[in-house]
Amino acid sequence: MTIPELLVKQNMSKYRLSKQSDVPYSTLNDLCNGKTSLENCSAKTVYRLAKELHVSMEDLLTPCIEKRCAFELFKSNVCQKLKRLGDIDFLIDVLEGNEIRSYYSQKWYPECFYLLAMVDYLSRINGISICTDFDDLRSRKLSDVLFPSSVLALAASRNSDVPKQQAIRDAIPEFLRFNIVESEIRNVN
Repeated sequence: MTIPELLVKQNMSKYRLSKQSDVPYSTLNDLCNGKTSLENCSAKTVYRLAKELHVSMEDLLTPCIEKRCAFELFKSNVCQKLKRLGDIDFLIDVLEGNEIRSYYSQKWYPECFYLLAMVDYLSRINGISICTDFDDLRSRKLSDVLFPSSVLALAASRNSDVPKQQAIRDAIPEFLRFNIVESEIRNVN
């Protein structure tokens, strides 16, 4: 979790954290506003903040260290994982790993919604009840429609929106609910 999220969770102000951790308010404010990155702070600063926020230094630094891959690569990795594990083990792995909530808390919305759509789709085709832990997320969606890069390339090469319209018609409903156009999750290399 980020410092602002931890502050909200613990009902603590930046001022109070600054005083209790002995980290200057200006430094803490810059960290919360993204002007300064926690990974560039001294170990002493990270230690003091982690101690006052009752988390490990590693947990405090995790949002800074995790690197985001391109969305197309993410989708490919998810589909490969599904192919490797099979439907039921994939569902168990994703739900037990709390990946959906983790992506959402990091504001990685395309990844969050893609994974949730995958879980909902696999649940439907396997006759499994939908996990209600994510009902709050199901009413949300991406602001813009997210097309596969192959569809975007085809539309650009033809100078036409017809490939996009066809992709939307062929899209799996669980994905389209989140403004993600996806029609094939099985045939991946």
